[in-house]
Amino acid sequence: MSAQMRLEASETVSTLRTMQSGQIAAPRSHEVDSRVAALRRIAVVPALNEEDSIAGVIAEIRAADPGFEVIVVDDGSKDRTAQVAAAAGAHVVRHPYNLGIGGAVQTGLQYARDHGFDIAVQVDGDAQHDPAEIELLLEPIVEGRADLVVGSRFLGEHKYHAPFARLVGIKLFAALVSLIVRQKVTDTTSGFRAVNRRGILLFAADYPHDYPEVEANVLVFKHRLRLTEVPVCMRSRTTGASSITFRMSAYYMIKVTLALFVGLFRRSPTPLEEK
Repeated sequence: MSAQMRLEASETVSTLRTMQSGQIAAPRSHEVDSRVAALRRIAVVPALNEEDSIAGVIAEIRAADPGFEVIVVDDGSKDRTAQVAAAAGAHVVRHPYNLGIGGAVQTGLQYARDHGFDIAVQVDGDAQHDPAEIELLLEPIVEGRADLVVGSRFLGEHKYHAPFARLVGIKLFAALVSLIVRQKVTDTTSGFRAVNRRGILLFAADYPHDYPEVEANVLVFKHRLRLTEVPVCMRSRTTGASSITFRMSAYYMIKVTLALFVGLFRRSPTPLEEK
């Protein structure tokens, strides 16, 4: 790795922290839970054109828990996302073209499966998730209460204020998925989530590629894995731009609703067994 690339990564971290000084907390100086420390853990970071934020995300994950390996899946970026991530010390996998968020996450989970990780946490590359809250996601897993833990923006004291069209979709999917999985869920579109080894095996073998989070919750139910939610905060985006416009929100609601009903009757591949 060249000195120039290291310098660029350092400057990117500094820039991100300046832009988000009101949102990014100072690194915590606490010991990692011994139950977590005993497990091999990886952070999967899907990224598309996130060169301005990716190094800061990697730095925050490492500050929260230095024991995490970080894999950045560059999903066909046109900018220098991959180079900046590599300079920041992450393992980088590059897709030659855009597969969608689900394809990027599944690539990371296949890496986790093949390299024997016990826990995988998804952290988006746009810096809207706070890696300091990863420990909240891991607690139900290490306590043996869940296989998939979703960080919900609608639990706890700090409620997420989404644009109206997006909020309608979120509430619709929450009601629909709650009915299907027979338990109350509040945030089916959150990309801040953690899975144990069983979840890694399932999603490495079968994961929706286009707007996958809603369908993934139903997959967990079909395969008799346990799902729970914990309250988290969502930061405002300060770099890049969201790919979900009003038109895309409407398309998303129709497409995912149909996919949910099709998925209920689809034969899913059995997760790969340990060798």
